[in-house]
Amino acid sequence: MRALQLFQPLAKFIPEVEEPSGGKRVQFKDRLLYTLVCLAIFLVCSQLPLYGVKTTSGADPLYWARVIMASSRGTVMELGIGPTVTAGLIIQLLVGSKILDVDTNVKSDRDLMKTAEHVLGLLITVGQAIVYVLTGMYGEPSEVGLVNGILIVLQLFIAGVLVLLLDEMLNNGWGLGSAISLFIATNICESIVWKAFSPYTLNVGRGPEFEGAVIALVHFLLSRTDKTKALKARTDAFYRQGLPNIMQLLATVAIFLMVVYFQGFRVELPIRSKRMRSGYAGNQQTYPIKLFYTSNMPIILQSALVSNLYFVSQLLFKRYGGNILVQLLGRWQADEFNGQMNPVGGLVYYISPPDSLAAAAANPLHTLFYVVFMLGICAVFSITWIEVSGQSANDVAKQLRDQQYFLAGHRDTVSSLKKELNRYIPTAAAFGGMCIGALTIVADFLGAIGSGTGILLAVTIIYQYWEQYNKEKAQMGAGLFG
Repeated sequence: MRALQLFQPLAKFIPEVEEPSGGKRVQFKDRLLYTLVCLAIFLVCSQLPLYGVKTTSGADPLYWARVIMASSRGTVMELGIGPTVTAGLIIQLLVGSKILDVDTNVKSDRDLMKTAEHVLGLLITVGQAIVYVLTGMYGEPSEVGLVNGILIVLQLFIAGVLVLLLDEMLNNGWGLGSAISLFIATNICESIVWKAFSPYTLNVGRGPEFEGAVIALVHFLLSRTDKTKALKARTDAFYRQGLPNIMQLLATVAIFLMVVYFQGFRVELPIRSKRMRSGYAGNQQTYPIKLFYTSNMPIILQSALVSNLYFVSQLLFKRYGGNILVQLLGRWQADEFNGQMNPVGGLVYYISPPDSLAAAAANPLHTLFYVVFMLGICAVFSITWIEVSGQSANDVAKQLRDQQYFLAGHRDTVSSLKKELNRYIPTAAAFGGMCIGALTIVADFLGAIGSGTGILLAVTIIYQYWEQYNKEKAQMGAGLFG
Protein backbone atom coordinates (compact mmCIF):
# COMPACT_ATOMS: atom_id res chain seq x y z
CA MET A 1 0.00 0.00 0.00
CA ARG A 2 1.40 3.38 -1.02
CA ALA A 3 1.66 6.17 1.58
CA LEU A 4 -0.44 8.45 -0.61
CA GLN A 5 -3.43 6.09 -0.35
CA LEU A 6 -3.64 6.81 3.39
CA PHE A 7 -5.30 10.10 2.45
CA GLN A 8 -8.01 8.40 0.35
CA PRO A 9 -10.58 8.04 3.21
CA LEU A 10 -10.16 11.72 4.10
CA ALA A 11 -10.94 12.99 0.60
CA LYS A 12 -14.71 13.05 1.20
CA PHE A 13 -14.31 15.31 4.25
CA ILE A 14 -12.17 17.94 2.51
CA PRO A 15 -14.14 20.78 0.85
CA GLU A 16 -13.30 21.31 -2.80
CA VAL A 17 -14.18 23.49 -5.77
CA GLU A 18 -15.27 21.72 -8.95
CA GLU A 19 -13.64 22.52 -12.26
CA PRO A 20 -15.73 24.21 -14.99
CA SER A 21 -18.30 21.70 -16.32
CA GLY A 22 -17.35 19.81 -19.44
CA GLY A 23 -13.80 21.15 -19.31
CA LYS A 24 -15.01 24.41 -20.86
CA ARG A 25 -12.75 27.44 -20.62
CA VAL A 26 -14.26 30.28 -18.59
CA GLN A 27 -14.24 33.62 -20.41
CA PHE A 28 -11.46 36.01 -19.47
CA LYS A 29 -13.80 38.72 -18.17
CA ASP A 30 -15.52 36.19 -15.87
CA ARG A 31 -12.18 34.89 -14.58
CA LEU A 32 -11.08 38.48 -13.95
CA LEU A 33 -14.31 39.10 -12.01
CA TYR A 34 -13.86 35.96 -9.87
CA THR A 35 -10.24 36.96 -9.20
CA LEU A 36 -11.32 40.41 -8.01
CA VAL A 37 -13.99 38.82 -5.78
CA CYS A 38 -11.30 36.57 -4.22
CA LEU A 39 -9.12 39.62 -3.67
CA ALA A 40 -12.00 41.51 -2.03
CA ILE A 41 -12.65 38.59 0.34
CA PHE A 42 -8.96 38.51 1.29
CA LEU A 43 -8.87 42.27 1.96
CA VAL A 44 -12.00 42.10 4.13
CA CYS A 45 -10.57 39.19 6.13
CA SER A 46 -7.30 41.12 6.55
CA GLN A 47 -9.24 43.87 8.36
CA LEU A 48 -11.69 41.69 10.30
CA PRO A 49 -10.47 41.44 13.93
CA LEU A 50 -10.43 38.13 15.77
CA TYR A 51 -13.12 37.75 18.43
CA GLY A 52 -11.89 36.83 21.91
CA VAL A 53 -8.48 38.48 21.69
CA LYS A 54 -7.38 40.31 24.85
CA THR A 55 -4.30 42.09 23.45
CA THR A 56 -2.07 42.22 20.37
CA SER A 57 0.25 44.92 21.67
CA GLY A 58 4.00 44.60 22.05
CA ALA A 59 6.59 43.08 19.73
CA ASP A 60 5.29 40.90 16.91
CA PRO A 61 7.28 37.63 16.82
CA LEU A 62 6.02 36.95 13.28
CA TYR A 63 6.92 40.41 11.94
CA TRP A 64 9.63 38.97 9.66
CA ALA A 65 7.36 36.28 8.19
CA ARG A 66 4.31 38.37 7.36
CA VAL A 67 5.63 39.39 3.92
CA ILE A 68 5.47 35.86 2.53
CA MET A 69 2.51 34.82 4.70
CA ALA A 70 0.29 37.68 3.47
CA SER A 71 -1.00 37.87 7.04
CA SER A 72 -2.33 40.68 9.23
CA ARG A 73 -1.82 40.66 12.98
CA GLY A 74 -4.90 40.29 15.15
CA THR A 75 -7.25 39.54 12.23
CA VAL A 76 -8.85 36.34 10.94
CA MET A 77 -6.07 36.39 8.31
CA GLU A 78 -3.48 36.03 11.10
CA LEU A 79 -2.04 32.87 9.56
CA GLY A 80 -2.44 34.13 6.00
CA ILE A 81 -1.28 31.68 3.36
CA GLY A 82 1.44 30.24 5.61
CA PRO A 83 -0.11 26.80 6.27
CA THR A 84 -1.16 26.34 2.62
CA VAL A 85 2.28 27.28 1.26
CA THR A 86 4.10 25.17 3.87
CA ALA A 87 1.94 22.12 3.14
CA GLY A 88 2.46 22.53 -0.62
CA LEU A 89 6.23 22.80 -0.24
CA ILE A 90 6.41 19.75 2.06
CA ILE A 91 4.37 17.55 -0.28
CA GLN A 92 6.37 18.80 -3.29
CA LEU A 93 9.65 17.93 -1.54
CA LEU A 94 8.34 14.49 -0.55
CA VAL A 95 7.22 13.78 -4.12
CA GLY A 96 10.45 15.12 -5.63
CA SER A 97 12.57 13.02 -3.28
CA LYS A 98 10.43 9.92 -4.19
CA ILE A 99 9.29 9.42 -0.58
CA LEU A 100 5.72 9.80 -1.89
CA ASP A 101 5.17 7.82 -5.08
CA VAL A 102 3.00 9.93 -7.39
CA ASP A 103 2.36 9.51 -11.10
CA THR A 104 1.28 12.99 -12.24
CA ASN A 105 -0.04 11.52 -15.49
CA VAL A 106 -2.74 9.65 -13.54
CA LYS A 107 -5.72 11.78 -12.43
CA SER A 108 -6.41 9.72 -9.30
CA ASP A 109 -2.82 10.28 -8.12
CA ARG A 110 -3.09 14.01 -8.77
CA ASP A 111 -6.33 14.13 -6.78
CA LEU A 112 -4.75 12.22 -3.87
CA MET A 113 -1.75 14.56 -3.92
CA LYS A 114 -4.13 17.54 -3.74
CA THR A 115 -5.99 15.90 -0.84
CA ALA A 116 -2.68 15.32 0.98
CA GLU A 117 -1.77 19.00 0.59
CA HIS A 118 -5.18 20.10 1.91
CA VAL A 119 -5.13 17.72 4.90
CA LEU A 120 -1.60 18.75 5.85
CA GLY A 121 -2.46 22.45 5.38
CA LEU A 122 -5.47 22.21 7.71
CA LEU A 123 -3.47 20.28 10.32
CA ILE A 124 -0.78 22.98 10.24
CA THR A 125 -3.50 25.63 10.56
CA VAL A 126 -4.96 24.02 13.70
CA GLY A 127 -1.50 23.41 15.17
CA GLN A 128 -0.35 26.99 14.63
CA ALA A 129 -3.60 28.42 15.98
CA ILE A 130 -3.30 26.38 19.19
CA VAL A 131 0.37 27.38 19.62
CA TYR A 132 -0.48 31.07 19.15
CA VAL A 133 -3.17 30.91 21.83
CA LEU A 134 -1.04 28.96 24.32
CA THR A 135 2.07 31.14 23.88
CA GLY A 136 0.20 34.35 24.68
CA MET A 137 -0.04 35.92 21.21
CA TYR A 138 -3.54 37.17 22.12
CA GLY A 139 -3.01 37.71 25.83
CA GLU A 140 -2.23 35.43 28.74
CA PRO A 141 -4.08 32.10 28.27
CA SER A 142 -5.62 32.48 31.74
CA GLU A 143 -7.08 35.86 30.71
CA VAL A 144 -8.26 34.68 27.29
CA GLY A 145 -10.08 31.71 28.81
CA LEU A 146 -10.98 28.31 27.40
CA VAL A 147 -14.09 29.41 25.46
CA ASN A 148 -12.39 32.40 23.80
CA GLY A 149 -9.31 30.25 23.05
CA ILE A 150 -11.46 27.67 21.26
CA LEU A 151 -13.26 30.44 19.35
CA ILE A 152 -9.95 31.94 18.22
CA VAL A 153 -8.73 28.55 16.97
CA LEU A 154 -12.08 27.99 15.21
CA GLN A 155 -11.91 31.40 13.49
CA LEU A 156 -8.36 30.77 12.26
CA PHE A 157 -9.37 27.29 11.06
CA ILE A 158 -12.31 28.68 9.07
CA ALA A 159 -10.02 31.31 7.56
CA GLY A 160 -7.59 28.52 6.60
CA VAL A 161 -10.39 26.60 4.86
CA LEU A 162 -11.40 29.81 3.06
CA VAL A 163 -7.85 30.40 1.78
CA LEU A 164 -7.73 26.77 0.62
CA LEU A 165 -11.01 27.11 -1.31
CA LEU A 166 -10.09 30.46 -2.88
CA ASP A 167 -6.76 29.09 -4.07
CA GLU A 168 -8.38 25.96 -5.48
CA MET A 169 -11.06 28.03 -7.23
CA LEU A 170 -8.49 30.10 -9.11
CA ASN A 171 -6.25 27.11 -9.85
CA ASN A 172 -9.18 25.12 -11.25
CA GLY A 173 -9.73 27.64 -14.02
CA TRP A 174 -12.26 30.00 -12.44
CA GLY A 175 -9.75 32.81 -12.03
CA LEU A 176 -6.33 34.12 -13.03
CA GLY A 177 -3.14 32.67 -11.56
CA SER A 178 -3.28 31.40 -7.99
CA ALA A 179 -4.75 32.95 -4.87
CA ILE A 180 -1.43 32.43 -3.07
CA SER A 181 0.47 34.65 -5.51
CA LEU A 182 -2.39 37.15 -5.66
CA PHE A 183 -2.50 37.56 -1.86
CA ILE A 184 1.30 37.89 -1.54
CA ALA A 185 1.48 40.59 -4.22
CA THR A 186 -1.53 42.44 -2.80
CA ASN A 187 -0.14 42.39 0.74
CA ILE A 188 3.24 43.78 -0.38
CA CYS A 189 1.78 46.43 -2.70
CA GLU A 190 -0.63 47.52 0.04
CA SER A 191 2.35 47.99 2.38
CA ILE A 192 4.26 50.04 -0.20
CA VAL A 193 1.29 52.29 -0.99
CA TRP A 194 0.57 52.77 2.72
CA LYS A 195 4.14 53.78 3.51
CA ALA A 196 4.09 56.22 0.61
CA PHE A 197 0.73 57.88 1.36
CA SER A 198 -0.12 57.09 5.01
CA PRO A 199 -1.84 60.11 6.68
CA TYR A 200 -0.97 58.90 10.21
CA THR A 201 1.31 61.08 12.31
CA LEU A 202 4.12 59.57 14.39
CA ASN A 203 6.81 60.96 16.66
CA VAL A 204 10.27 59.38 16.40
CA GLY A 205 12.10 62.11 18.28
CA ARG A 206 11.77 65.00 15.82
CA GLY A 207 8.23 66.00 16.64
CA PRO A 208 5.02 64.80 14.91
CA GLU A 209 5.52 63.74 11.27
CA PHE A 210 3.33 62.10 8.66
CA GLU A 211 4.20 58.42 8.17
CA GLY A 212 3.72 58.45 4.38
CA ALA A 213 6.83 59.58 2.47
CA VAL A 214 4.93 61.57 -0.18
CA ILE A 215 2.52 63.13 2.32
CA ALA A 216 5.48 64.10 4.52
CA LEU A 217 7.27 65.75 1.57
CA VAL A 218 4.21 67.85 0.69
CA HIS A 219 3.70 68.79 4.34
CA PHE A 220 7.34 69.82 4.80
CA LEU A 221 7.33 71.98 1.67
CA LEU A 222 4.05 73.71 2.53
CA SER A 223 4.81 74.28 6.19
CA ARG A 224 8.32 75.76 5.72
CA THR A 225 8.23 78.89 3.59
CA ASP A 226 11.68 80.51 3.70
CA LYS A 227 14.49 79.10 1.50
CA THR A 228 16.65 77.73 4.30
CA LYS A 229 13.77 75.85 5.89
CA ALA A 230 12.49 74.74 2.47
CA LEU A 231 15.90 73.21 1.68
CA LYS A 232 15.94 71.46 5.04
CA ALA A 233 12.41 70.24 4.34
CA ARG A 234 13.58 68.52 1.17
CA THR A 235 16.49 66.96 3.05
CA ASP A 236 14.20 65.73 5.82
CA ALA A 237 11.71 64.26 3.35
CA PHE A 238 14.37 62.52 1.25
CA TYR A 239 16.65 61.19 3.99
CA ARG A 240 14.71 61.14 7.29
CA GLN A 241 15.45 58.19 9.57
CA GLY A 242 12.96 55.95 11.31
CA LEU A 243 10.13 56.61 8.83
CA PRO A 244 9.65 56.01 5.09
CA ASN A 245 11.42 58.63 2.96
CA ILE A 246 11.47 59.64 -0.70
CA MET A 247 14.86 57.99 -1.39
CA GLN A 248 13.43 54.67 -0.23
CA LEU A 249 10.43 55.20 -2.50
CA LEU A 250 12.71 55.95 -5.48
CA ALA A 251 14.81 52.88 -4.63
CA THR A 252 11.62 50.79 -4.69
CA VAL A 253 10.75 52.05 -8.18
CA ALA A 254 14.33 51.42 -9.37
CA ILE A 255 14.32 47.82 -8.10
CA PHE A 256 10.92 47.27 -9.73
CA LEU A 257 12.30 48.37 -13.12
CA MET A 258 15.48 46.31 -12.69
CA VAL A 259 13.51 43.11 -12.01
CA VAL A 260 11.28 43.72 -15.04
CA TYR A 261 14.40 44.27 -17.16
CA PHE A 262 16.03 41.01 -16.02
CA GLN A 263 12.79 39.12 -16.64
CA GLY A 264 13.40 39.57 -20.37
CA PHE A 265 16.68 37.60 -20.33
CA ARG A 266 16.17 34.14 -21.84
CA VAL A 267 17.59 31.53 -24.21
CA GLU A 268 15.21 30.15 -26.82
CA LEU A 269 15.93 26.66 -28.14
CA PRO A 270 14.42 25.81 -31.56
CA ILE A 271 12.13 22.77 -31.38
CA ARG A 272 10.06 20.87 -33.95
CA SER A 273 6.99 18.69 -33.62
CA LYS A 274 6.84 15.24 -35.24
CA ARG A 275 3.08 15.72 -35.62
CA MET A 276 3.55 18.39 -38.31
CA ARG A 277 5.24 18.29 -41.67
CA SER A 278 8.84 19.53 -41.58
CA GLY A 279 8.18 22.27 -44.10
CA TYR A 280 5.08 23.60 -42.34
CA ALA A 281 5.56 27.12 -40.96
CA GLY A 282 3.81 26.30 -37.67
CA ASN A 283 6.42 23.64 -36.99
CA GLN A 284 9.04 26.29 -36.17
CA GLN A 285 8.73 26.77 -32.42
CA THR A 286 11.02 27.64 -29.52
CA TYR A 287 11.40 26.43 -25.94
CA PRO A 288 12.33 29.42 -23.72
CA ILE A 289 14.70 29.05 -20.76
CA LYS A 290 14.48 32.21 -18.67
CA LEU A 291 17.25 33.65 -16.53
CA PHE A 292 14.79 33.49 -13.61
CA TYR A 293 14.15 29.83 -14.41
CA THR A 294 12.66 29.02 -11.00
CA SER A 295 10.89 32.39 -10.80
CA ASN A 296 10.54 33.58 -7.19
CA MET A 297 10.86 30.17 -5.51
CA PRO A 298 14.44 30.74 -4.22
CA ILE A 299 13.42 33.89 -2.37
CA ILE A 300 10.24 32.27 -1.03
CA LEU A 301 12.23 29.33 0.37
CA GLN A 302 14.94 31.64 1.73
CA SER A 303 12.31 33.84 3.39
CA ALA A 304 10.55 30.83 4.91
CA LEU A 305 13.84 29.52 6.33
CA VAL A 306 14.97 32.86 7.77
CA SER A 307 11.53 33.75 9.15
CA ASN A 308 11.27 30.45 11.01
CA LEU A 309 14.77 30.94 12.42
CA TYR A 310 13.77 34.42 13.60
CA PHE A 311 10.59 33.10 15.21
CA VAL A 312 12.34 30.24 17.04
CA SER A 313 15.24 32.46 18.10
CA GLN A 314 12.92 35.11 19.57
CA LEU A 315 10.94 32.54 21.57
CA LEU A 316 14.11 30.93 22.91
CA PHE A 317 15.75 34.28 23.74
CA LYS A 318 12.62 35.45 25.55
CA ARG A 319 12.60 32.39 27.81
CA TYR A 320 16.28 31.38 27.98
CA GLY A 321 18.17 34.57 27.13
CA GLY A 322 21.06 33.73 29.45
CA ASN A 323 21.88 30.43 27.72
CA ILE A 324 25.08 30.64 25.63
CA LEU A 325 23.69 28.40 22.84
CA VAL A 326 20.54 30.53 22.60
CA GLN A 327 22.71 33.66 22.35
CA LEU A 328 24.79 32.06 19.60
CA LEU A 329 21.58 31.52 17.66
CA GLY A 330 20.47 35.11 18.23
CA ARG A 331 20.28 38.05 20.63
CA TRP A 332 17.35 40.47 20.37
CA GLN A 333 16.68 44.04 21.45
CA ALA A 334 13.46 46.07 21.35
CA ASP A 335 13.33 49.15 19.14
CA GLU A 336 13.00 52.29 21.28
CA PHE A 337 10.23 53.77 19.12
CA ASN A 338 7.91 50.92 18.09
CA GLY A 339 8.93 48.15 20.51
CA GLN A 340 9.64 45.72 17.66
CA MET A 341 12.35 43.17 18.44
CA ASN A 342 15.44 43.40 16.19
CA PRO A 343 18.42 40.98 16.04
CA VAL A 344 21.60 42.47 17.50
CA GLY A 345 23.86 39.41 17.71
CA GLY A 346 24.24 35.73 16.93
CA LEU A 347 23.54 33.85 13.72
CA VAL A 348 20.19 35.55 12.99
CA TYR A 349 21.90 38.95 13.15
CA TYR A 350 24.43 38.01 10.47
CA ILE A 351 21.78 36.61 8.10
CA SER A 352 19.62 39.75 8.49
CA PRO A 353 20.15 42.68 6.08
CA PRO A 354 21.91 45.88 7.23
CA ASP A 355 19.47 48.77 7.66
CA SER A 356 21.18 51.00 5.07
CA LEU A 357 24.34 51.56 3.04
CA ALA A 358 25.82 53.43 5.99
CA ALA A 359 25.13 50.48 8.29
CA ALA A 360 26.61 48.10 5.70
CA ALA A 361 29.80 50.18 5.50
CA ALA A 362 30.06 50.48 9.30
CA ASN A 363 29.97 46.69 9.81
CA PRO A 364 31.75 45.01 6.85
CA LEU A 365 31.83 41.54 8.50
CA HIS A 366 28.04 41.54 8.88
CA THR A 367 27.65 42.80 5.31
CA LEU A 368 30.03 40.19 3.83
CA PHE A 369 28.37 37.32 5.72
CA TYR A 370 24.90 38.48 4.63
CA VAL A 371 25.91 38.83 0.96
CA VAL A 372 27.56 35.39 0.84
CA PHE A 373 24.59 33.82 2.65
CA MET A 374 21.98 35.36 0.33
CA LEU A 375 23.80 34.51 -2.91
CA GLY A 376 24.66 31.00 -1.78
CA ILE A 377 21.30 30.03 -0.29
CA CYS A 378 19.32 31.36 -3.27
CA ALA A 379 21.54 29.46 -5.72
CA VAL A 380 21.28 26.23 -3.67
CA PHE A 381 17.50 26.51 -3.26
CA SER A 382 17.10 27.23 -6.98
CA ILE A 383 19.13 24.17 -8.01
CA THR A 384 17.34 21.99 -5.46
CA TRP A 385 13.92 23.18 -6.56
CA ILE A 386 14.38 22.18 -10.22
CA GLU A 387 15.12 18.64 -9.07
CA VAL A 388 12.11 18.24 -6.76
CA SER A 389 9.57 20.15 -8.88
CA GLY A 390 10.02 18.38 -12.22
CA GLN A 391 11.89 21.21 -13.95
CA SER A 392 15.30 19.54 -14.32
CA ALA A 393 16.86 18.85 -17.72
CA ASN A 394 15.90 15.18 -17.46
CA ASP A 395 12.26 15.98 -16.60
CA VAL A 396 11.92 18.61 -19.35
CA ALA A 397 13.49 16.24 -21.90
CA LYS A 398 10.95 13.54 -21.04
CA GLN A 399 8.06 16.03 -21.23
CA LEU A 400 9.13 17.28 -24.66
CA ARG A 401 9.65 13.71 -25.84
CA ASP A 402 6.17 12.68 -24.61
CA GLN A 403 4.69 15.64 -26.51
CA GLN A 404 6.63 14.48 -29.62
CA TYR A 405 8.95 17.47 -29.76
CA PHE A 406 12.66 17.35 -30.59
CA LEU A 407 15.43 19.94 -30.87
CA ALA A 408 16.05 21.17 -34.36
CA GLY A 409 19.46 20.00 -35.62
CA HIS A 410 19.78 17.24 -32.98
CA ARG A 411 18.94 13.55 -32.82
CA ASP A 412 15.41 12.61 -31.83
CA THR A 413 16.33 10.96 -28.50
CA VAL A 414 15.81 11.76 -24.83
CA SER A 415 19.56 11.63 -24.19
CA SER A 416 20.21 14.21 -26.93
CA LEU A 417 17.49 16.48 -25.52
CA LYS A 418 18.85 16.04 -22.00
CA LYS A 419 22.42 16.79 -23.05
CA GLU A 420 21.45 20.04 -24.75
CA LEU A 421 19.10 21.15 -21.96
CA ASN A 422 21.81 20.42 -19.37
CA ARG A 423 23.91 23.13 -20.99
CA TYR A 424 21.36 25.77 -20.01
CA ILE A 425 18.92 24.73 -17.26
CA PRO A 426 21.33 24.16 -14.31
CA THR A 427 23.20 27.36 -15.21
CA ALA A 428 19.97 29.36 -15.50
CA ALA A 429 18.76 27.95 -12.16
CA ALA A 430 21.98 28.69 -10.24
CA PHE A 431 22.81 32.03 -11.84
CA GLY A 432 19.17 33.12 -11.84
CA GLY A 433 18.90 32.27 -8.13
CA MET A 434 22.03 34.32 -7.43
CA CYS A 435 20.61 37.25 -9.44
CA ILE A 436 17.42 37.09 -7.38
CA GLY A 437 19.56 37.13 -4.23
CA ALA A 438 21.68 40.01 -5.55
CA LEU A 439 18.63 42.12 -6.36
CA THR A 440 17.28 41.44 -2.87
CA ILE A 441 20.61 42.58 -1.38
CA VAL A 442 20.61 45.79 -3.44
CA ALA A 443 17.01 46.54 -2.42
CA ASP A 444 17.84 45.99 1.26
CA PHE A 445 20.96 48.16 1.11
CA LEU A 446 19.05 50.98 -0.57
CA GLY A 447 16.31 50.71 2.05
CA ALA A 448 13.58 49.99 -0.48
CA ILE A 449 10.07 50.09 0.99
CA GLY A 450 8.64 46.68 1.70
CA SER A 451 12.06 44.97 2.03
CA GLY A 452 14.08 43.46 -0.81
CA THR A 453 12.34 40.11 -0.42
CA GLY A 454 8.89 41.68 -0.59
CA ILE A 455 9.64 43.73 -3.70
CA LEU A 456 11.14 40.73 -5.53
CA LEU A 457 8.07 38.65 -4.74
CA ALA A 458 5.63 41.38 -5.76
CA VAL A 459 7.36 42.23 -9.04
CA THR A 460 7.81 38.63 -10.19
CA ILE A 461 4.15 37.86 -9.40
CA ILE A 462 2.88 41.00 -11.16
CA TYR A 463 5.07 40.17 -14.17
CA GLN A 464 3.57 36.66 -14.31
CA TYR A 465 0.10 38.19 -14.42
CA TRP A 466 1.24 40.54 -17.19
CA GLU A 467 2.59 37.59 -19.21
CA GLN A 468 -0.67 35.70 -18.68
CA TYR A 469 -2.68 38.71 -19.85
CA ASN A 470 -0.58 39.04 -23.02
CA LYS A 471 -0.94 35.32 -23.70
CA GLU A 472 -4.72 35.52 -23.33
CA LYS A 473 -4.80 38.60 -25.52
CA ALA A 474 -2.81 36.86 -28.26
CA GLN A 475 -5.18 33.89 -28.17
CA MET A 476 -8.48 35.78 -27.93
CA GLY A 477 -7.64 39.04 -29.70
CA ALA A 478 -10.48 41.57 -29.70
CA GLY A 479 -12.77 39.07 -27.95
CA LEU A 480 -10.76 39.10 -24.72
CA PHE A 481 -13.48 40.98 -22.81
CA GLY A 482 -16.26 39.96 -25.13
